[in-house]
Amino acid sequence: MPLHEGSSPTAEPSAKSRKLALNPFFGEADPVGGMELAPPRHRLPDGPMPPSIAYNLVHDELMLDGNARLNLATFVTTWMEPQAGVLMSECSDKNMIDKDEYPRTAELERRCVAMLADLWHAPDPTEAVGCSTTGSSEACMLAGMALKRRWAARNADRYPATARPNLVMGVNVQVCWEKFCNFWEIEARQVPMEGDRFHLDPQAAADLCDENTIGVIGILGSTFDGSYEPIAELCAALDALQERTGLDVPVHVDGASGAMVAPFLDEDLVWDFRLPRVSSINTSGHKYGLVYPGIGWALWRSPAELPEELVFRVNYLGGEMPTFALNFSRPGAQVVAQYYTFLRLGRDGYRAVQQTSRDVARGLAERIESLGDFRLLTRGDQLPVFALTTAPDVEAYDVFDVSRRLREHGWLVPAYTFPANRQDLAVLRVVCRNGFSSDLAELLVGDLRRILPDLRRQAHPLSRDKQVATSFHH
Repeated sequence: MPLHEGSSPTAEPSAKSRKLALNPFFGEADPVGGMELAPPRHRLPDGPMPPSIAYNLVHDELMLDGNARLNLATFVTTWMEPQAGVLMSECSDKNMIDKDEYPRTAELERRCVAMLADLWHAPDPTEAVGCSTTGSSEACMLAGMALKRRWAARNADRYPATARPNLVMGVNVQVCWEKFCNFWEIEARQVPMEGDRFHLDPQAAADLCDENTIGVIGILGSTFDGSYEPIAELCAALDALQERTGLDVPVHVDGASGAMVAPFLDEDLVWDFRLPRVSSINTSGHKYGLVYPGIGWALWRSPAELPEELVFRVNYLGGEMPTFALNFSRPGAQVVAQYYTFLRLGRDGYRAVQQTSRDVARGLAERIESLGDFRLLTRGDQLPVFALTTAPDVEAYDVFDVSRRLREHGWLVPAYTFPANRQDLAVLRVVCRNGFSSDLAELLVGDLRRILPDLRRQAHPLSRDKQVATSFHH
Protein backbone atom coordinates (compact mmCIF):
# COMPACT_ATOMS: atom_id res chain seq x y z
CA MET A 1 0.00 0.00 0.00
CA PRO A 2 1.18 3.58 -0.56
CA LEU A 3 2.66 5.44 2.38
CA HIS A 4 1.21 8.81 3.37
CA GLU A 5 2.55 11.49 5.66
CA GLY A 6 0.38 13.27 8.18
CA SER A 7 -0.87 16.76 7.36
CA SER A 8 0.86 19.91 8.57
CA PRO A 9 -0.90 22.18 11.12
CA THR A 10 -1.49 24.76 8.37
CA ALA A 11 -3.17 22.26 6.03
CA GLU A 12 -6.56 22.52 7.76
CA PRO A 13 -8.82 25.19 6.18
CA SER A 14 -10.30 27.89 8.35
CA ALA A 15 -13.66 27.37 10.06
CA LYS A 16 -15.21 29.96 7.76
CA SER A 17 -14.04 28.24 4.58
CA ARG A 18 -15.15 24.87 5.92
CA LYS A 19 -18.64 26.29 6.37
CA LEU A 20 -18.68 27.20 2.72
CA ALA A 21 -17.63 23.66 1.81
CA LEU A 22 -21.15 22.38 2.35
CA ASN A 23 -23.98 22.89 -0.09
CA PRO A 24 -26.91 24.30 1.94
CA PHE A 25 -29.14 21.65 0.37
CA PHE A 26 -27.10 18.98 2.20
CA GLY A 27 -29.00 19.90 5.36
CA GLU A 28 -32.26 18.22 4.45
CA ALA A 29 -34.48 19.59 7.26
CA ASP A 30 -32.60 22.85 7.89
CA PRO A 31 -30.37 24.10 5.03
CA VAL A 32 -28.59 26.65 7.23
CA GLY A 33 -28.12 24.23 10.10
CA GLY A 34 -26.58 21.69 7.79
CA MET A 35 -23.78 24.11 6.96
CA GLU A 36 -22.56 23.92 10.55
CA LEU A 37 -21.70 20.24 10.09
CA ALA A 38 -18.67 20.63 7.80
CA PRO A 39 -16.08 18.27 9.36
CA PRO A 40 -12.30 18.67 9.65
CA ARG A 41 -10.28 16.84 7.01
CA HIS A 42 -7.26 15.59 8.94
CA ARG A 43 -8.65 14.66 12.34
CA LEU A 44 -11.73 12.82 13.49
CA PRO A 45 -14.83 15.03 13.79
CA ASP A 46 -16.07 15.69 17.32
CA GLY A 47 -19.42 14.06 16.64
CA PRO A 48 -21.49 12.18 14.06
CA MET A 49 -23.40 13.59 11.10
CA PRO A 50 -26.37 12.36 9.08
CA PRO A 51 -25.45 9.62 6.55
CA SER A 52 -26.74 11.67 3.61
CA ILE A 53 -24.32 14.51 4.40
CA ALA A 54 -21.37 12.14 4.88
CA TYR A 55 -22.22 10.46 1.57
CA ASN A 56 -22.42 13.72 -0.36
CA LEU A 57 -19.15 15.03 1.07
CA VAL A 58 -17.27 11.90 0.01
CA HIS A 59 -19.14 11.61 -3.30
CA ASP A 60 -18.30 15.18 -4.32
CA GLU A 61 -14.60 14.81 -3.56
CA LEU A 62 -14.37 11.58 -5.55
CA MET A 63 -15.67 13.38 -8.63
CA LEU A 64 -12.13 14.74 -9.00
CA ASP A 65 -10.80 11.25 -9.71
CA GLY A 66 -10.22 10.31 -13.33
CA ASN A 67 -12.87 8.37 -15.25
CA ALA A 68 -11.95 4.69 -14.81
CA ARG A 69 -13.42 3.72 -18.20
CA LEU A 70 -11.07 6.21 -19.92
CA ASN A 71 -8.02 4.97 -18.01
CA LEU A 72 -5.92 3.27 -20.69
CA ALA A 73 -3.04 2.83 -18.25
CA THR A 74 -4.56 0.18 -16.03
CA PHE A 75 -5.04 -3.51 -16.74
CA VAL A 76 -7.63 -3.71 -13.98
CA THR A 77 -11.28 -4.37 -14.83
CA THR A 78 -13.37 -1.18 -14.86
CA TRP A 79 -16.77 -2.59 -15.88
CA MET A 80 -18.93 -5.49 -14.74
CA GLU A 81 -22.57 -6.35 -15.16
CA PRO A 82 -25.03 -4.99 -12.55
CA GLN A 83 -25.83 -8.55 -11.43
CA ALA A 84 -22.18 -9.06 -10.50
CA GLY A 85 -22.25 -5.85 -8.51
CA VAL A 86 -25.31 -7.06 -6.61
CA LEU A 87 -23.64 -10.37 -5.78
CA MET A 88 -20.52 -8.56 -4.57
CA SER A 89 -22.55 -6.28 -2.31
CA GLU A 90 -24.33 -9.30 -0.88
CA CYS A 91 -21.01 -10.92 -0.01
CA SER A 92 -18.96 -7.92 1.08
CA ASP A 93 -19.46 -8.84 4.76
CA LYS A 94 -18.19 -12.41 4.35
CA ASN A 95 -14.63 -13.02 5.52
CA MET A 96 -12.88 -15.51 3.23
CA ILE A 97 -10.79 -16.92 6.05
CA ASP A 98 -13.91 -18.11 7.92
CA LYS A 99 -14.36 -21.14 5.71
CA ASP A 100 -16.33 -23.05 8.33
CA GLU A 101 -18.73 -20.10 8.71
CA TYR A 102 -19.11 -19.55 4.96
CA PRO A 103 -18.75 -23.03 3.47
CA ARG A 104 -20.45 -22.20 0.16
CA THR A 105 -18.08 -19.29 -0.49
CA ALA A 106 -15.20 -21.65 0.26
CA GLU A 107 -16.69 -24.18 -2.16
CA LEU A 108 -16.91 -21.56 -4.91
CA GLU A 109 -13.21 -20.80 -4.38
CA ARG A 110 -12.39 -24.50 -4.75
CA ARG A 111 -14.44 -24.70 -7.93
CA CYS A 112 -12.58 -21.72 -9.41
CA VAL A 113 -9.24 -23.37 -8.65
CA ALA A 114 -10.44 -26.58 -10.35
CA MET A 115 -11.62 -24.64 -13.41
CA LEU A 116 -8.28 -22.86 -13.73
CA ALA A 117 -6.36 -26.12 -13.29
CA ASP A 118 -8.34 -27.59 -16.16
CA LEU A 119 -7.95 -24.44 -18.27
CA TRP A 120 -4.17 -24.46 -17.77
CA HIS A 121 -3.82 -28.20 -18.53
CA ALA A 122 -2.69 -29.45 -15.13
CA PRO A 123 -1.66 -33.13 -15.53
CA ASP A 124 -4.41 -34.08 -13.08
CA PRO A 125 -6.73 -31.15 -12.34
CA THR A 126 -8.09 -33.00 -9.31
CA GLU A 127 -4.56 -33.05 -7.83
CA ALA A 128 -3.55 -29.46 -8.63
CA VAL A 129 -3.55 -27.15 -5.63
CA GLY A 130 -4.26 -23.45 -5.58
CA CYS A 131 -5.88 -20.56 -3.78
CA SER A 132 -7.39 -17.14 -4.28
CA THR A 133 -5.42 -14.04 -3.32
CA THR A 134 -5.93 -10.29 -3.23
CA GLY A 135 -4.27 -10.04 -6.64
CA SER A 136 -1.31 -11.22 -8.67
CA SER A 137 1.17 -9.48 -6.38
CA GLU A 138 0.20 -11.72 -3.45
CA ALA A 139 -0.01 -14.72 -5.77
CA CYS A 140 3.54 -14.06 -6.97
CA MET A 141 4.77 -13.75 -3.38
CA LEU A 142 3.23 -17.14 -2.55
CA ALA A 143 4.71 -18.78 -5.64
CA GLY A 144 8.11 -17.27 -4.88
CA MET A 145 7.96 -18.50 -1.28
CA ALA A 146 7.26 -22.03 -2.52
CA LEU A 147 10.21 -21.85 -4.92
CA LYS A 148 12.53 -20.65 -2.17
CA ARG A 149 11.37 -23.24 0.36
CA ARG A 150 11.82 -26.09 -2.14
CA TRP A 151 15.32 -24.83 -2.99
CA ALA A 152 16.18 -24.52 0.71
CA ALA A 153 15.09 -28.11 1.33
CA ARG A 154 17.34 -29.30 -1.50
CA ASN A 155 20.25 -27.26 -0.13
CA ALA A 156 19.77 -27.75 3.61
CA ASP A 157 23.49 -28.44 4.07
CA ARG A 158 24.45 -25.02 2.61
CA TYR A 159 21.56 -22.69 3.42
CA PRO A 160 21.49 -20.30 5.17
CA ALA A 161 25.14 -20.59 6.21
CA THR A 162 26.93 -20.19 2.88
CA ALA A 163 24.35 -20.03 0.08
CA ARG A 164 22.31 -17.04 -0.99
CA PRO A 165 19.32 -17.85 -3.21
CA ASN A 166 18.70 -15.99 -6.46
CA LEU A 167 15.77 -15.62 -8.82
CA VAL A 168 16.19 -15.07 -12.57
CA MET A 169 13.78 -12.83 -14.50
CA GLY A 170 13.60 -10.25 -17.24
CA VAL A 171 14.03 -6.59 -16.37
CA ASN A 172 10.44 -6.12 -17.57
CA VAL A 173 8.88 -7.99 -14.63
CA GLN A 174 6.11 -6.43 -12.59
CA VAL A 175 7.42 -4.57 -9.55
CA CYS A 176 6.00 -7.22 -7.18
CA TRP A 177 8.92 -9.50 -8.11
CA GLU A 178 11.41 -6.84 -7.06
CA LYS A 179 9.47 -6.52 -3.80
CA PHE A 180 9.57 -10.28 -3.32
CA CYS A 181 13.34 -10.41 -3.73
CA ASN A 182 13.76 -7.48 -1.36
CA PHE A 183 11.38 -8.75 1.34
CA TRP A 184 12.60 -12.36 1.27
CA GLU A 185 16.31 -11.53 0.86
CA ILE A 186 16.81 -13.06 -2.56
CA GLU A 187 19.22 -11.85 -5.23
CA ALA A 188 17.32 -10.65 -8.30
CA ARG A 189 19.17 -11.57 -11.50
CA GLN A 190 17.60 -9.63 -14.36
CA VAL A 191 18.03 -10.09 -18.09
CA PRO A 192 18.17 -6.60 -19.68
CA MET A 193 16.39 -5.49 -22.83
CA GLU A 194 18.46 -5.41 -26.00
CA GLY A 195 17.60 -3.75 -29.31
CA ASP A 196 14.04 -4.62 -30.30
CA ARG A 197 13.78 -7.41 -27.70
CA PHE A 198 11.77 -5.94 -24.85
CA HIS A 199 11.52 -9.02 -22.63
CA LEU A 200 13.50 -12.00 -21.38
CA ASP A 201 15.83 -13.94 -23.68
CA PRO A 202 15.63 -17.69 -22.87
CA GLN A 203 19.32 -18.45 -23.30
CA ALA A 204 20.41 -15.37 -21.40
CA ALA A 205 18.14 -16.43 -18.54
CA ALA A 206 19.59 -19.94 -18.51
CA ASP A 207 23.12 -18.50 -18.47
CA LEU A 208 22.32 -16.62 -15.24
CA CYS A 209 21.26 -19.80 -13.41
CA ASP A 210 23.49 -21.63 -10.95
CA GLU A 211 23.14 -23.97 -7.97
CA ASN A 212 21.57 -21.14 -5.94
CA THR A 213 18.79 -20.34 -8.42
CA ILE A 214 15.37 -21.03 -6.93
CA GLY A 215 13.57 -20.55 -10.25
CA VAL A 216 13.07 -18.50 -13.39
CA ILE A 217 10.09 -16.20 -13.93
CA GLY A 218 8.44 -16.14 -17.34
CA ILE A 219 5.94 -13.37 -18.08
CA LEU A 220 2.92 -14.21 -20.21
CA GLY A 221 2.08 -10.67 -21.17
CA SER A 222 4.63 -7.97 -20.36
CA THR A 223 3.19 -4.80 -18.86
CA PHE A 224 5.68 -2.75 -20.86
CA ASP A 225 4.43 -3.64 -24.34
CA GLY A 226 1.84 -6.45 -24.08
CA SER A 227 4.08 -9.15 -25.59
CA TYR A 228 4.28 -12.78 -24.45
CA GLU A 229 7.61 -14.11 -23.29
CA PRO A 230 8.61 -17.40 -25.00
CA ILE A 231 7.82 -19.78 -22.14
CA ALA A 232 8.36 -22.97 -24.16
CA GLU A 233 11.75 -21.77 -25.39
CA LEU A 234 12.67 -20.81 -21.83
CA CYS A 235 11.84 -24.31 -20.62
CA ALA A 236 13.83 -25.82 -23.49
CA ALA A 237 16.88 -23.73 -22.55
CA LEU A 238 16.58 -24.90 -18.93
CA ASP A 239 16.18 -28.51 -20.12
CA ALA A 240 19.46 -28.16 -21.99
CA LEU A 241 21.05 -26.62 -18.89
CA GLN A 242 20.00 -29.62 -16.82
CA GLU A 243 21.44 -32.02 -19.40
CA ARG A 244 24.79 -30.19 -19.26
CA THR A 245 25.06 -29.44 -15.54
CA GLY A 246 22.42 -31.43 -13.68
CA LEU A 247 20.76 -28.21 -12.42
CA ASP A 248 16.99 -28.65 -12.28
CA VAL A 249 15.53 -25.12 -12.28
CA PRO A 250 11.73 -24.74 -12.11
CA VAL A 251 9.74 -22.08 -13.96
CA HIS A 252 6.95 -19.95 -12.57
CA VAL A 253 4.69 -18.31 -15.17
CA ASP A 254 3.44 -14.88 -14.19
CA GLY A 255 0.27 -14.88 -16.24
CA ALA A 256 -1.26 -11.86 -14.49
CA SER A 257 -2.91 -10.89 -17.79
CA GLY A 258 -1.99 -13.46 -20.42
CA ALA A 259 -3.14 -16.53 -18.49
CA MET A 260 -6.71 -15.34 -19.02
CA VAL A 261 -6.16 -14.43 -22.69
CA ALA A 262 -3.95 -17.11 -24.25
CA PRO A 263 -6.16 -20.11 -23.31
CA PHE A 264 -9.02 -18.61 -25.33
CA LEU A 265 -7.28 -16.84 -28.23
CA ASP A 266 -3.97 -18.71 -28.58
CA GLU A 267 -4.95 -22.30 -27.85
CA ASP A 268 -1.99 -23.76 -29.75
CA LEU A 269 0.52 -21.74 -27.73
CA VAL A 270 2.18 -24.07 -25.20
CA TRP A 271 3.05 -22.07 -22.09
CA ASP A 272 1.25 -23.72 -19.15
CA PHE A 273 1.34 -27.02 -17.21
CA ARG A 274 1.75 -28.88 -20.49
CA LEU A 275 5.41 -27.97 -20.00
CA PRO A 276 6.76 -30.24 -17.24
CA ARG A 277 9.16 -27.55 -16.04
CA VAL A 278 6.33 -25.15 -15.22
CA SER A 279 5.69 -25.69 -11.52
CA SER A 280 3.26 -22.84 -10.80
CA ILE A 281 1.16 -20.15 -12.48
CA ASN A 282 -0.57 -17.02 -11.25
CA THR A 283 -3.16 -14.75 -12.78
CA SER A 284 -5.15 -11.66 -11.86
CA GLY A 285 -8.87 -12.33 -11.79
CA HIS A 286 -9.29 -8.57 -11.71
CA LYS A 287 -7.50 -8.05 -15.01
CA TYR A 288 -8.51 -10.16 -18.00
CA GLY A 289 -10.33 -12.44 -15.59
CA LEU A 290 -12.95 -9.65 -15.87
CA VAL A 291 -13.63 -9.08 -12.14
CA TYR A 292 -13.39 -5.85 -10.15
CA PRO A 293 -10.26 -5.58 -7.94
CA GLY A 294 -8.90 -7.32 -6.00
CA ILE A 295 -8.73 -11.00 -6.82
CA GLY A 296 -5.83 -13.14 -7.95
CA TRP A 297 -5.10 -16.84 -8.24
CA ALA A 298 -2.03 -19.01 -7.62
CA LEU A 299 -1.89 -22.65 -8.76
CA TRP A 300 0.73 -25.39 -8.47
CA ARG A 301 0.81 -28.37 -10.81
CA SER A 302 0.63 -30.85 -7.90
CA PRO A 303 1.00 -30.90 -4.10
CA ALA A 304 4.69 -31.73 -4.55
CA GLU A 305 5.37 -28.18 -5.78
CA LEU A 306 3.87 -26.56 -2.68
CA PRO A 307 5.82 -27.44 0.49
CA GLU A 308 3.46 -28.73 3.15
CA GLU A 309 5.01 -26.56 5.89
CA LEU A 310 3.76 -23.42 4.12
CA VAL A 311 0.15 -24.55 4.28
CA PHE A 312 -1.95 -23.78 7.34
CA ARG A 313 -5.04 -25.78 8.15
CA VAL A 314 -8.25 -24.44 9.59
CA ASN A 315 -11.32 -26.31 10.75
CA TYR A 316 -13.88 -26.71 7.97
CA LEU A 317 -17.19 -28.35 8.82
CA GLY A 318 -15.58 -30.81 11.19
CA GLY A 319 -12.60 -31.40 8.90
CA GLU A 320 -9.53 -29.48 7.85
CA MET A 321 -9.33 -26.84 5.14
CA PRO A 322 -5.81 -25.98 3.93
CA THR A 323 -5.09 -22.27 3.48
CA PHE A 324 -2.07 -20.47 2.07
CA ALA A 325 -2.11 -16.68 2.01
CA LEU A 326 -0.29 -13.58 3.23
CA ASN A 327 -3.55 -11.89 4.17
CA PHE A 328 -5.83 -13.28 6.83
CA SER A 329 -9.12 -11.35 6.64
CA ARG A 330 -10.48 -10.30 3.26
CA PRO A 331 -13.94 -10.20 1.68
CA GLY A 332 -15.36 -13.13 -0.24
CA ALA A 333 -17.10 -10.83 -2.73
CA GLN A 334 -14.42 -11.00 -5.41
CA VAL A 335 -14.23 -14.81 -5.29
CA VAL A 336 -18.00 -14.96 -5.74
CA ALA A 337 -17.75 -12.48 -8.64
CA GLN A 338 -15.07 -14.65 -10.28
CA TYR A 339 -17.26 -17.73 -10.05
CA TYR A 340 -20.19 -15.75 -11.42
CA THR A 341 -18.10 -14.63 -14.39
CA PHE A 342 -16.88 -18.16 -15.09
CA LEU A 343 -20.47 -19.39 -15.08
CA ARG A 344 -21.77 -16.40 -17.01
CA LEU A 345 -19.30 -16.58 -19.89
CA GLY A 346 -17.87 -20.07 -20.15
CA ARG A 347 -15.11 -20.71 -22.66
CA ASP A 348 -17.02 -19.33 -25.64
CA GLY A 349 -17.99 -16.17 -23.76
CA TYR A 350 -14.43 -15.50 -22.60
CA ARG A 351 -13.21 -16.11 -26.13
CA ALA A 352 -15.68 -13.57 -27.51
CA VAL A 353 -14.82 -10.92 -24.92
CA GLN A 354 -11.04 -11.30 -25.28
CA GLN A 355 -11.24 -11.44 -29.08
CA THR A 356 -13.22 -8.21 -29.10
CA SER A 357 -10.60 -6.51 -26.91
CA ARG A 358 -7.82 -7.77 -29.20
CA ASP A 359 -9.68 -6.62 -32.32
CA VAL A 360 -10.20 -3.17 -30.81
CA ALA A 361 -6.51 -2.97 -29.85
CA ARG A 362 -5.28 -4.02 -33.29
CA GLY A 363 -7.65 -1.67 -35.08
CA LEU A 364 -6.74 1.25 -32.83
CA ALA A 365 -3.01 0.58 -33.27
CA GLU A 366 -3.39 0.62 -37.06
CA ARG A 367 -5.37 3.89 -37.00
CA ILE A 368 -2.78 5.58 -34.81
CA GLU A 369 0.02 4.31 -37.06
CA SER A 370 -1.78 5.75 -40.09
CA LEU A 371 -1.50 9.26 -38.60
CA GLY A 372 2.19 9.18 -39.56
CA ASP A 373 3.55 10.65 -36.32
CA PHE A 374 4.06 7.40 -34.45
CA ARG A 375 5.96 4.12 -34.66
CA LEU A 376 4.40 0.98 -33.20
CA LEU A 377 6.52 -1.30 -31.04
CA THR A 378 3.73 -3.86 -30.63
CA ARG A 379 0.33 -4.15 -32.30
CA GLY A 380 -2.01 -5.65 -29.72
CA ASP A 381 -1.93 -9.11 -31.30
CA GLN A 382 -0.92 -10.89 -28.07
CA LEU A 383 -2.30 -9.08 -25.04
CA PRO A 384 -4.87 -6.49 -26.21
CA VAL A 385 -2.15 -3.95 -25.42
CA PHE A 386 0.23 -2.01 -27.62
CA ALA A 387 3.14 0.38 -27.17
CA LEU A 388 4.21 3.16 -29.51
CA THR A 389 6.72 5.94 -29.70
CA THR A 390 7.11 9.02 -31.87
CA ALA A 391 8.39 8.55 -35.42
CA PRO A 392 12.10 9.26 -36.03
CA ASP A 393 11.39 12.55 -37.83
CA VAL A 394 9.20 13.96 -35.03
CA GLU A 395 11.25 16.52 -33.09
CA ALA A 396 8.70 19.10 -31.92
CA TYR A 397 7.16 16.93 -29.21
CA ASP A 398 7.58 13.64 -27.39
CA VAL A 399 5.37 10.96 -25.87
CA PHE A 400 5.18 12.85 -22.57
CA ASP A 401 3.65 15.84 -24.37
CA VAL A 402 1.10 13.53 -26.03
CA SER A 403 0.16 11.97 -22.69
CA ARG A 404 -0.25 15.39 -21.08
CA ARG A 405 -2.44 16.75 -23.88
CA LEU A 406 -4.65 13.64 -23.99
CA ARG A 407 -5.25 14.03 -20.25
CA GLU A 408 -6.86 17.39 -21.03
CA HIS A 409 -9.52 15.42 -22.94
CA GLY A 410 -10.03 12.93 -20.09
CA TRP A 411 -7.82 10.14 -21.46
CA LEU A 412 -5.24 8.57 -19.16
CA VAL A 413 -2.52 7.20 -21.45
CA PRO A 414 0.79 6.54 -19.67
CA ALA A 415 4.14 7.66 -21.03
CA TYR A 416 7.31 6.13 -19.60
CA THR A 417 10.88 5.15 -20.38
CA PHE A 418 12.02 1.55 -20.75
CA PRO A 419 14.55 -0.03 -18.32
CA ALA A 420 18.10 -1.28 -18.97
CA ASN A 421 19.42 -1.41 -21.63
CA ARG A 422 16.78 0.67 -23.44
CA GLN A 423 16.49 3.75 -21.23
CA ASP A 424 16.77 5.75 -24.45
CA LEU A 425 13.29 4.60 -25.49
CA ALA A 426 10.18 6.43 -24.23
CA VAL A 427 6.77 5.10 -25.18
CA LEU A 428 3.02 5.43 -24.80
CA ARG A 429 1.08 2.31 -23.84
CA VAL A 430 -2.59 1.64 -24.53
CA VAL A 431 -4.45 -1.12 -22.64
CA CYS A 432 -7.73 -2.23 -24.21
CA ARG A 433 -10.11 -3.95 -21.80
CA ASN A 434 -13.67 -5.17 -21.86
CA GLY A 435 -15.81 -2.03 -21.96
CA PHE A 436 -13.36 -0.09 -24.15
CA SER A 437 -15.35 -0.29 -27.37
CA SER A 438 -14.53 0.54 -30.97
CA ASP A 439 -16.62 3.70 -30.53
CA LEU A 440 -14.43 4.85 -27.64
CA ALA A 441 -11.36 3.99 -29.72
CA GLU A 442 -12.66 6.25 -32.49
CA LEU A 443 -13.13 9.06 -29.97
CA LEU A 444 -9.54 8.60 -28.80
CA VAL A 445 -8.23 8.81 -32.37
CA GLY A 446 -10.36 11.91 -32.94
CA ASP A 447 -8.90 13.65 -29.88
CA LEU A 448 -5.40 12.62 -30.95
CA ARG A 449 -5.98 14.19 -34.37
CA ARG A 450 -7.16 17.39 -32.69
CA ILE A 451 -4.07 17.81 -30.53
CA LEU A 452 -1.47 16.91 -33.18
CA PRO A 453 -1.49 20.28 -35.03
CA ASP A 454 -0.64 22.12 -31.81
CA LEU A 455 2.03 19.60 -30.91
CA ARG A 456 3.62 19.86 -34.34
CA ARG A 457 3.92 23.64 -33.94
CA GLN A 458 5.95 23.39 -30.74
CA ALA A 459 9.56 24.54 -30.91
CA HIS A 460 10.69 21.53 -28.88
CA PRO A 461 9.31 18.92 -26.48
CA LEU A 462 7.99 20.56 -23.31
CA SER A 463 8.49 17.59 -20.98
CA ARG A 464 12.14 18.16 -20.20
CA ASP A 465 12.37 16.37 -16.84
CA LYS A 466 12.38 12.67 -17.70
CA GLN A 467 12.97 11.84 -14.03
CA VAL A 468 9.27 12.44 -13.41
CA ALA A 469 8.31 9.81 -16.01
CA THR A 470 6.21 7.07 -14.48
CA SER A 471 6.31 3.40 -15.43
CA PHE A 472 2.95 1.69 -15.14
CA HIS A 473 3.39 -1.85 -13.85
CA HIS A 474 -0.16 -2.62 -12.73
